[in-house]
Amino acid sequence: MNPEMKSLIQTPSAPAGRGPFPQALAVGPFVFVSGQGPLLPDSNQPRRGEFAAQVRQTLANVGAILGAANLGLEHIVKVTVYLSDLANVPAFNDVYEQLIPEPRPARTLVQAGLRGIDVEVDVIAMDPARLPQAGRS
Repeated sequence: MNPEMKSLIQTPSAPAGRGPFPQALAVGPFVFVSGQGPLLPDSNQPRRGEFAAQVRQTLANVGAILGAANLGLEHIVKVTVYLSDLANVPAFNDVYEQLIPEPRPARTLVQAGLRGIDVEVDVIAMDPARLPQAGRS
């Protein structure tokens, strides 16, 4: 793939990555957001307390990164959710249903051995403005 086809998406409104990867990468009409957890953007430290607040922070981080690409949560087409404990699925779903607009994206949810956090989410969003136009001259 030609490197010019990819563009980095970065914002100080979301936590910096904890590894050699960008917050997000735009390729064609798609934006691939790297895994986001309940980290506070100003300190890169996990939000503590109620699980629902951690989910809200996680989705706020995703939203901030999408915002840097001029997109919103409504542009998400695929979500992968990682939970440290599947007992938190109902609490996750409660917040998810409040924040992610319908029609909701395709979703996968798995239990994972997360270190220091209880939830992580990665998403794929689509920018309709970047779709090729059919019959373009």
